[in-house]
Amino acid sequence: MLITGAAGLVGQATCAELAKRGWKVHALVRDPEKSASRLAHLHVEFRVGDIRDPVSLDRALVGVGTVVHLAAIAIERKGESYTSTNTDATRNVIDAAIRAGATRLVHMSQNGASSTSPYVFLRSKGIAQDIVTSSSLEWTVIRPSVIFGPADEFVNVLARLALLSPMVFPLPGGGTARFQPIAVGDVAKAVAAILEKKSAVRQSYAIGGPEPLSLRDMSHRILAAMQIKRILVPLPVSLLRPVVAVLQRLLPNPPVTSSLLDLLAVDNTVPENAIESELGITPLRFDSESLGYLKRITRMEALGSLFRRH
Repeated sequence: MLITGAAGLVGQATCAELAKRGWKVHALVRDPEKSASRLAHLHVEFRVGDIRDPVSLDRALVGVGTVVHLAAIAIERKGESYTSTNTDATRNVIDAAIRAGATRLVHMSQNGASSTSPYVFLRSKGIAQDIVTSSSLEWTVIRPSVIFGPADEFVNVLARLALLSPMVFPLPGGGTARFQPIAVGDVAKAVAAILEKKSAVRQSYAIGGPEPLSLRDMSHRILAAMQIKRILVPLPVSLLRPVVAVLQRLLPNPPVTSSLLDLLAVDNTVPENAIESELGITPLRFDSESLGYLKRITRMEALGSLFRRH
């Protein structure tokens, strides 16, 4: 088995879950030295490659029968666009898997992904999803709502912004958009359950946490977990957009991009949640206990993250 995006948030959790269940896991990484600190404690074997490089994928997929494709980006950065990383690279993975003789593919998409979405991130994931479902592989698509856990790119961003905000915390779109946050460990368990479920072939599963929460509700719970107080101030996205555009030009690693700002005002709930009914997993609640990792974030770390180059 080969896992793409193995050094990422979901990748690390999935490597751990599958290794624990006895799978022989090969972790696709671009930089083994950089990834060693994240994955060295797991019983996985590194395969060096880049999903944007078909030749490296051919080398990485030798002897592999199953691919778990998790690699993607939620925020565009220099050298990594939604098209190249989310869409074109998915086609690279599928083509290389077929050339290698692999037959099984689990692909992590995104709840709300659609090739016709007006939002560029969701559109890139939707096109990738269409590529997967039109392939000859025995595919399964998993579509999580927002994922939370150490080093996530959603809850951690909100937490850092709260630390850096002087007493007030802006809520894009009034904070009324609703999400169904799911713990990274539950996503990893879902991948494992799908691999063990024969009837999951050529099925798509939307998954989320146990309850829909507005951005305002989530912000309250984040503040409670961090044990800090801020005044939540609703602001229209149109007012925040020029501010975010300036931050994108000035900062190496802006906390929010224009595309992410738009998504903070769009519902992302899971009315037909497969996490428990289809996959047998009781998901963690989004509360102070499951958000305990946020206590490790300091104001200095939050400030430093703005200037961290990837």
